[in-house]
Amino acid sequence: MALEWQSLGAPRLHIVDLDGAATGELYNLDIINEIASTVLIPTQLGGGIRQLETVEHLLKAGIERVILGTAAVEDPKLIEEACHKFNESIIVGIDASEGHIAIHGWRKETELKTIEFTESMVRLGAKRFIYTDISRDGTLTEPDFATIFELVNTIRLPIIASGGISSLSHLKLLKSLGVEGAIVGKALYTGNINLKQALATIS
Repeated sequence: MALEWQSLGAPRLHIVDLDGAATGELYNLDIINEIASTVLIPTQLGGGIRQLETVEHLLKAGIERVILGTAAVEDPKLIEEACHKFNESIIVGIDASEGHIAIHGWRKETELKTIEFTESMVRLGAKRFIYTDISRDGTLTEPDFATIFELVNTIRLPIIASGGISSLSHLKLLKSLGVEGAIVGKALYTGNINLKQALATIS
């Protein structure tokens, strides 16, 4: 599938180790390494990355950007060190439901508020964020446009939108809101969004 999306013009691959997100350590490292070494387009990876050594290994293996989510909540010092050492190669994942951050593969909710938490990550040196409304992810409904708009205008740093994107009109609206990019997953596999059409629409 990685090679197929590349052949259809995907500018970047977004990979999530779902087992890793739940267990707290990378579970699918072999296939992740294989994808990174095989495809020619940039890749970004999240899920279960909780140590600086793991970040370093992934970057050396060819992953261009590493996404830190749970680690950002539980180990802010790690975020500060990772952003200082690896700069633009670090993305902080903002996974939220009803305005609050969720961690551990979305199975544990926290009291942290989305906007305030994101601002705290900016102060630690984070330069790019992925915002996912986890209640919409995989639902083919629509993105959380209101929070995305607030993040873009409050944080003033690159925001990548994720969760619920299921039509070309969603992509057009996200672009107009000022996001840097959008992650499309289920909608590509179901055929709700055609990748080539999507790329032509927002180019």
